[in-house]
Amino acid sequence: MRIGFIGLGTMGGPMAARLLEAGFDVCVHNRTRERETPLVKRGAHPAASPAEAAGESEVLITMVADTPDVEAVLFGPQGAAEALDPGSVVIDMSTIAPDAVRSMHRRLAERQVALLDAPVSGGSEGAQQGTLSIMVGGEEPALERVRPLLEVLGTTITYVGASGAGQVAKAMNQVIVAGTYAAVAEGLVLGMAAGIDVEAAHRAVSGGAAGSWGLTHRGPNMLRNEYPLGFRVRLHRKDLGIALDAAAAAGAPLPLAAYVAQLETGLVKRGFGDEDVSAIARVVREQAGLDD
Repeated sequence: MRIGFIGLGTMGGPMAARLLEAGFDVCVHNRTRERETPLVKRGAHPAASPAEAAGESEVLITMVADTPDVEAVLFGPQGAAEALDPGSVVIDMSTIAPDAVRSMHRRLAERQVALLDAPVSGGSEGAQQGTLSIMVGGEEPALERVRPLLEVLGTTITYVGASGAGQVAKAMNQVIVAGTYAAVAEGLVLGMAAGIDVEAAHRAVSGGAAGSWGLTHRGPNMLRNEYPLGFRVRLHRKDLGIALDAAAAAGAPLPLAAYVAQLETGLVKRGFGDEDVSAIARVVREQAGLDD
């Protein structure tokens, strides 16, 4: 199976590397061309444009930042859509607006090309280790065709419905992440402000009903007030915007997500947009007077 991979950032680079390690024939393209070099050294073919990557591929994977970026990759100048053969499959693993996915799905269907929206959860660790959770919308037969390559990237691959459903599921994920991280930050700050052995308390609550991936894997960073990158604040803020728009269209109020979106907007404006999402704790710590 010949695979084109467009978008080699924090997530896309490790994902493309895993496909190479699994023995797939991979053609890569990135807007910042230097990011192609480490993968080319490992056996990937470089492509000068999205169209060139598409022309060499049976399956095209896109993993870029936002809705306009996917639009540009597929339908912009030297875009992939013109070069895709009928019967090809596009897997967009970015996090973008559900309505935009449905529109792209219709446009590609006119060319007899299938589009799966397959956003992921699991952060950079999951991308490196191949343990991502992948939420898939689109035609189920197309998913079954590409399942072997998705199994290289993730351990949980779930079909959630028609085109756009994958993006709605990802919006749900990001809303839950927002609330979880905010709650973890507040709980830890309570222990810190009260002066108890908060590291011991962290171990205790991690083993009880409050236990979660966020508490286990991001709680220690919050205690140290250090936020090495797993998933960028600014990208999570973008994702919450998508979720809030989808919620407004569905008539579902999301007050907690809206609150966390405000915290993240402030962090981005202060220059912390490229830190991990757990940097939400910066604000909670400051509000408690723990940091200047």
